[in-house]
Amino acid sequence: FKMVQRLTFRRRLSYNTKSNRRAVSKTPGGKLVYLYKKKLGTVPKCGDCKQVKLHGITPARPKEMMSMTKRLKTVSRTYGGSRCHKCVRDRIVRAFLIEEQKIVVKVLKAQQAAQKS
Repeated sequence: FKMVQRLTFRRRLSYNTKSNRRAVSKTPGGKLVYLYKKKLGTVPKCGDCKQVKLHGITPARPKEMMSMTKRLKTVSRTYGGSRCHKCVRDRIVRAFLIEEQKIVVKVLKAQQAAQKS
């Protein structure tokens, strides 16, 4: 039976929480110490449909996101980095159809005015 070295926390937090995850590491001096693991970043999701993970955006924690360049946080498209391609297409089509509807209403009003006079 081999003796194992006891490990102590290096920070004040003593509970096994998500922010207190750790891995055991051996130092060059042969000691075992805890190394604290960082939380993993998640890929942003579409703001409209809430389920699609946005492609081409680097997963990172909010603080890391702040120092990242724009290239890593967006896609070169309207609403890139905020909405998925399907929702963008739906928005464009909806706007187009609304404009078409307005034109149809104008034409009908003009026709009715022409009939009255």
